[in-house]
Amino acid sequence: MDRIIYKLWRNYFTMVARTLVVDHLKLGYEGLFKASEVYNIISSFFYEKGWDWFEKLNQELVTPTGKQIKIVLEPWKSSSDYYKISMRIKLHLIDVRDVEIEHEGQKMRMNHGVVRVTFDGYVISDRKDKWTKEPFFWFLSYMIEKYFFRQNYDKFEAWIKSDVDDLHQKLKTYLNVYKMYD
Repeated sequence: MDRIIYKLWRNYFTMVARTLVVDHLKLGYEGLFKASEVYNIISSFFYEKGWDWFEKLNQELVTPTGKQIKIVLEPWKSSSDYYKISMRIKLHLIDVRDVEIEHEGQKMRMNHGVVRVTFDGYVISDRKDKWTKEPFFWFLSYMIEKYFFRQNYDKFEAWIKSDVDDLHQKLKTYLNVYKMYD
């Protein structure tokens, strides 16, 4: 019986600590855009910054009102031996239709629809899961992280906030280019 309890105790603590830093930062837009360019802005941002990424979901549904596109991206960056920063980006394109517009005498193919983007930012500690295998080590790592190395955590927290804000501003700037003013 003691062996079973120890296994349960051990499995309980084999999770890395994932702290939510940026919670559901949203961006919404309705109008003209190019769906491929929205995706390219996101992918080039992570490439330039040296992030790895994983496309968790990419689905497209064609309806009579237009295409419904859902993309969930989970990029991450191993910042140190102990910390990793990660993001979750939910990109939802609603009622996307292909349209042709004329701009300065040239015809351009664009998309028209609704764009909704949600950003989450995380700081993950003990990314290699070395300090959570035994209860004593878990407690020790928690105390050291909380009281002795707080400035390291604060640095990575500021880093993820900055990167989320940079990407949010890039997408906002791109989508604002196609906004029609009366």
